[in-house]
Amino acid sequence: MSALLEIKDLKTWLDSSGGTVRAIDGISLEVARGETFAIVGESGCGKSMTALSVLRLLPEAGQIVGGAVLLGGEDLLCLPEAAMRGVRGRRIAMIFQEPATSLNPVLTVGRQIAEVLERHTALRGEPMRKRMLELLQAVGIPDPARRLGEFSFQLSGGMKQRVMIAVALAAGPDLLIADEPTTALDVTIQAQVLDLLSDLQRDSGMAILLITHDLGVVAQMAHKVAVMYAGQIIEVATRAQFFGEPRHPYSRKLFEALPGSERRGGELAVIRGQVPPLTTGFRGCRFAERCDWAWERCHAEVPGLTAGSDGHLVRCHLYDGAQAVKSESEIAARGPAAGDDSDAGRSAPPGAALLSVRELKVHFAIRKGLFKRSVGQVRAVDGMSLDIAAGRTLALVGESGCGKTTAGKAILQLIRPSAGSVQFEGQELTSLRGGALRRRRADFQLIFQDPYASLNPRMRIADILAEGMQALHVADSGAERAARMDRMLAQVGLNAEAKLRYPHEFSGGQRQRVAIARALAVKPKLIVCDEPTSALDVSVQAQILNLLKQLQRDLGLAYLFITHNIAVVEYLAHEVAVMYLGRIVERGSVGAVLRTPKHPYTQALLSAVPTLDQTGERKIIRLSGELPSPANPPPGCHFHPRCPQAMAACRLNYPDAVNVGDSHEVSCLLYTAS
Repeated sequence: MSALLEIKDLKTWLDSSGGTVRAIDGISLEVARGETFAIVGESGCGKSMTALSVLRLLPEAGQIVGGAVLLGGEDLLCLPEAAMRGVRGRRIAMIFQEPATSLNPVLTVGRQIAEVLERHTALRGEPMRKRMLELLQAVGIPDPARRLGEFSFQLSGGMKQRVMIAVALAAGPDLLIADEPTTALDVTIQAQVLDLLSDLQRDSGMAILLITHDLGVVAQMAHKVAVMYAGQIIEVATRAQFFGEPRHPYSRKLFEALPGSERRGGELAVIRGQVPPLTTGFRGCRFAERCDWAWERCHAEVPGLTAGSDGHLVRCHLYDGAQAVKSESEIAARGPAAGDDSDAGRSAPPGAALLSVRELKVHFAIRKGLFKRSVGQVRAVDGMSLDIAAGRTLALVGESGCGKTTAGKAILQLIRPSAGSVQFEGQELTSLRGGALRRRRADFQLIFQDPYASLNPRMRIADILAEGMQALHVADSGAERAARMDRMLAQVGLNAEAKLRYPHEFSGGQRQRVAIARALAVKPKLIVCDEPTSALDVSVQAQILNLLKQLQRDLGLAYLFITHNIAVVEYLAHEVAVMYLGRIVERGSVGAVLRTPKHPYTQALLSAVPTLDQTGERKIIRLSGELPSPANPPPGCHFHPRCPQAMAACRLNYPDAVNVGDSHEVSCLLYTAS
């Protein structure tokens, strides 16, 4: 395949108050026609800045100070801005990470696609409308004629991402840059979007530059892989080479940090330290301070990209000159031994329920008109039941919009349930009011998904930690509170000086540690973790998961872990409950549910999870249609309109929970006891 995009020794620097940030410091790569080239690495390593440099869409403080970007042999860095406007959208298109902020909320879907067609093609009137309908059909949007007149806020997350793809493909680009295109999507929608990109690539022959930190997506999509670290490319390989035997110590650490069932019995590998600031004047290898294999040469001499006999490139002194490793087994031997398949945390079998939830319902009134009369209800949670014992973790999984977060807040009485029972240590929480409920709040806490949004930016960490203790009377004096703060910070791996700083002075992983310390400060027995690792890099995620497991082992904490990351469930949880449209459709031990799923929805959910396995072809179960509205759930089994195994009886009555094994229950007529 001939090279479509060639990047040669590209350097992009940013001016900042702390000095010059060398965001991209001399990278080179080639993307062939019809090829998917993936760039992976931690946040801040320069992946997105590479994409913006190719399109010359840098922030005001940024400038390209060296190198070349060739598209079909033409250097884009030499073009005037007027000519670049003809390249963007026509020859190179980009899908941004967050469709909700990338689509214009005051323009219809049709208008936003039309802007691209008017700028880059001669289509007008009916031919242009026909092309817009073809694009929406190509990206799998049902009823495209109606969707053309709708606004982005009327669409689901998956539909927004499909519209972004339609906009990007409108003018038939040669190169599509996809920057974390599936980060905010559920696994079922993610599978649809990735398959869509593969189909469009096969039909049109376009190249894709894929930017992601999800190695499962890379394993499914990429032909070649480049690993970036601190503004440099440190490894380039084919997909088979990269997943067969990654060579750079950083790449190996990324794989070792991935959660999964094979590591349940032990801790995940952690990359110590952080990515060095790119204002640093580097003398040696940029990974040396965090590398288990570093020696004197690594700190004194910058390594070059060394090519193996198979074309596998790696920037590491282990592979060049006299110090080169003799075999791959030398590095592999240094890696941590994989944990066994024992129970997570090796905790004792579940005892009496610490938390018991029965037929919990949370309905929100739909009000319309001048007098705001109720015209219906959104059944966000519609009769769920679960139990969690002390020292155990129950994972709650399901698509976005199924009611997971609402259920978590209702259990903690942050949202008052419409009906049902929530008992904590035998006490009914739904009947508590005022001071009685406030006194109980020390026993259960919540860790939010976004630590930056959940920490007050105007308060020091000491004030954030003290606020809960003062409100719940956990410590009697300021000295006791200060001592407890220090213990909590030490427990989550932060030093005592951290309490004098503000949230913006910490990294994402450190902020999440502060959020955990805040929850621990009031001595809880149950913590509801709402997607606490979804916004974190693989290495930081490993730190947080190790911390949560250690705290559970040391303090006997119970967790309700809300997530859509099945690998995290395999590693951390003891039981799992699968939620669909406000109800739990399957629950049981992690081994039973994830290895032998019974409900068709669970089977579809698990089939869509990206895997690193390169052997065989993964069979994904396709679900038709979109998730129904909780304001108007389907009659009978809520899943039947999308179920590939639906029967006539499924449309009549909602199925009761049936025991299909040891503590394994499923609500499906396929398993109704005779």
